[in-house]
Amino acid sequence: MSLFAIAFSLFLLMDSVGNIPLYISFLKRLPPKRQRIVICREMLIALVVIIIFAFAGDGLMDFLNVSQATIQIAGGIILFVICLKMIFPPSKEDGDRTPHETMEPFIVPLAVPFIAGPAVLAAVMIYSRQELSPWATVGAVVLAWIPSLIILLGSSYLQKILGLRVITALERLMGLILILVAVQMFLTGFAQFAHHEYETERLLQKK
Repeated sequence: MSLFAIAFSLFLLMDSVGNIPLYISFLKRLPPKRQRIVICREMLIALVVIIIFAFAGDGLMDFLNVSQATIQIAGGIILFVICLKMIFPPSKEDGDRTPHETMEPFIVPLAVPFIAGPAVLAAVMIYSRQELSPWATVGAVVLAWIPSLIILLGSSYLQKILGLRVITALERLMGLILILVAVQMFLTGFAQFAHHEYETERLLQKK
C-alpha cells in the first residue's frame, strides 16, 4: 500500500466524522473557545499514543511472541466489531455515553478510544511491520490526523450545515467501507497462518 492509501485508511479508522456527535455531546457544556482547546489537547494526546504504538507496539508484540498473522486476525476482528457498531449504533438504553455534566473529559474517551482506538493502534502496528518503516507510518498517521483535527475543530459548524441525519449516514457509509477492510485483514492473517502451519508441517515430515 502507498503512503496516501495507508493515511486514508487511518483517517477512516479515526472516524472523525462519526465522532462529531460524540464530541459535541461531551463538550456541549463548555464555551466554544474552551471546546477548541480541549479538542486540540485530546487530539495531540491521541497522536502521541498512536506514534508510541507505531514504534513500541511491534517490539511489545515480539516480546509477547505474537505473530504477524495473529495481529492481522485480531485487528480484523476488532475492526469488524467496531464497524458493526458504526452501522448499527446501540441505543441509549444499551449504553449511554453521556458524561457527567460538570466534568471536562481528559484522555478518556475523546483521545482514547474515540481517536486512538484499538483498530487504529492495531493498524499502525501492522503497517509498521508489514507495509512501511515506523517513520513512514508516522507520516501516514500525521496525514490522517491533520484533516481529522480540522473536522473536529469545525464539528459544531458541520453539524449545523450537514445535520445529524447526514452525519449519521456518512458514519454508516464509512463503517461499511471499513468492514471490507476488516474482512481483508482477517483473510490475510488467516492465509499467513495457514501458510506458516503448512510449511511447519512439511518441514516436520521431511525430518
